[in-house]
Amino acid sequence: MKLIEIESLDDERVRMFGRLTDTQLRNRLDPSRALVIVESPKVIEVALRQGWHPEALLCEERHISGDAAAAIAMMPADTPVYTAGRQLLASLTGYTLTRGVLCAMRRRQCPPLEKLLDGARRVCVIDGVSDTTNIGAIFRSAAALGIDAVLLTPTSCDPLNRRAIRVSMGSVFLVPWGWIDTPSRLRDFGFKTVAMALRDDSRLLSDPALAAEPRLAIVMGTEGDGLSQAEIDSADYVVRIPMRHGVDSLNVAAASAVAFYALC
Repeated sequence: MKLIEIESLDDERVRMFGRLTDTQLRNRLDPSRALVIVESPKVIEVALRQGWHPEALLCEERHISGDAAAAIAMMPADTPVYTAGRQLLASLTGYTLTRGVLCAMRRRQCPPLEKLLDGARRVCVIDGVSDTTNIGAIFRSAAALGIDAVLLTPTSCDPLNRRAIRVSMGSVFLVPWGWIDTPSRLRDFGFKTVAMALRDDSRLLSDPALAAEPRLAIVMGTEGDGLSQAEIDSADYVVRIPMRHGVDSLNVAAASAVAFYALC
């Protein structure tokens, strides 16, 4: 362990933890140097087990031999571990650290669509969902309930946003994912698309025709308006979740969990 105590908020070695935005961390000009910030020991351990490379750790002094000990033991011996008191670290990052630990990791490039879909039977397409909490929750459900891959349209939030990673409890490191310009492109790979939408001719999730499809792409829309009419009209199936008590719909994250359970 390469332990380094910091004494100043101006220390350039820890600028990635508090002075760079998520957009700056992505470093579009040089993707090979892009970073993600992972919070809490358990989530860091998930990423490390999946082979993600740690660049540096920021940790409260008391957690080095406590909550962070297992994660530190999994890292290369030369990984810098920066430490300071709780108040200084809170001032640096702008908030009290989750379980006292942050890890900067080298961002991976998404695999090509062909590789991502090889052997996949059930995938989720996230279309225009920008809320980081919803993105994280969708990924957690996808990992738990059998989704083989997650695809996002360009108007959706980056799954490697700091909060999305935390809400997913590290599931963004477990489920293969990538970007897609439009859900209809999945037909080129033999998928039928399932639009989650309220419409008079919507099928129920329990429809046997859905379970019989060898390859299904479940398309989830925005938090407020749902899918666009064009996406609904172009889908192979339009599906709804039965509701009671006059409730018309569920939050997109809750709806995704129900759909994944029913269709996987």
